[in-house]
Amino acid sequence: MRHLFFRKLLFIVTTFCAVCFTEAQNPIKTLIVTGQNNHNWEVSSVALKQILENSGLFQVEVAVSPEKGTDMSGYVPDFKAYKLVVLDYNGDAWPEETKADFVNYVKNGGGVVVYHAANNAFPDWEEYNEICALGGWEGRNEMSGPYAYWMGGKLMKDNSPGIGGSHGKQHLFNLTGRSENHPIIRGLPNRWLHVYDELYDRMRGPANIKEVIYTAYSDTDTGGSGREEPLIFTVEYGKGRVFHTMLGHAGESLKENMAMQCTGFQVTLLRGAEWAATGKVTQKVPKDFPSATDMSMRSDYKAPADVQYW
Repeated sequence: MRHLFFRKLLFIVTTFCAVCFTEAQNPIKTLIVTGQNNHNWEVSSVALKQILENSGLFQVEVAVSPEKGTDMSGYVPDFKAYKLVVLDYNGDAWPEETKADFVNYVKNGGGVVVYHAANNAFPDWEEYNEICALGGWEGRNEMSGPYAYWMGGKLMKDNSPGIGGSHGKQHLFNLTGRSENHPIIRGLPNRWLHVYDELYDRMRGPANIKEVIYTAYSDTDTGGSGREEPLIFTVEYGKGRVFHTMLGHAGESLKENMAMQCTGFQVTLLRGAEWAATGKVTQKVPKDFPSATDMSMRSDYKAPADVQYW
């Protein structure tokens, strides 16, 4: 009996190790959707690819759309071939086939990252706005859904009329954690300083946020809303997991790209992307993560060789 027990135990341990090794050897197959944007997608898509691939966790391909105003009928990415889709797109409408394929991909368990201005896209596409939960600009108003903001320890919704989407001048601001037990934030500082960036506010939409991860105060002194805005959060859509980050305004070049060089942006993106694709976060917390008073930058879009982890 003892021999049988140990044989079973050895089988379980061996199987577990084999699974872990297989996962470690097989990066998450990822697609970045880009090619049109009111932001500098030529920089943002490259930076996103480098951040993801430099972590060793992701294998990334990029689907670049036709130019704005041209024929979009052939733009039909094979979403189902990927475990993760990163949205870096705000432009012309996708073909109906592409829209249906994307919705089915998410409903059936596909992982999604909504990055920065991708939440500006497709104001009249109901399912897309439910996948994003909040969006801005492109004619959004009270018909698009309520404002969502953080107050008194919970997410509040405001149906009053007004524009959807704004931001003041780019500035430094603190992110404050609101869900300490979620895998994305677990182990990270509750409060950290982000570099100069756009702080999206007055965002509107279905507001079907599953879990608020980080918020930031949009100060009226910088042209903001005067509210604590949800900037990093999750959404559930069907069986799919969605990680939405409003951070990371792209600069003029990869070298002049401060918001995307922020260590806090890169680490939360990586953790959110892994969670969206797998439902878990295996990454350790790096000691170069920013504090509440000190910024941290990774200009080459990866952790330094000598970085230590908690």
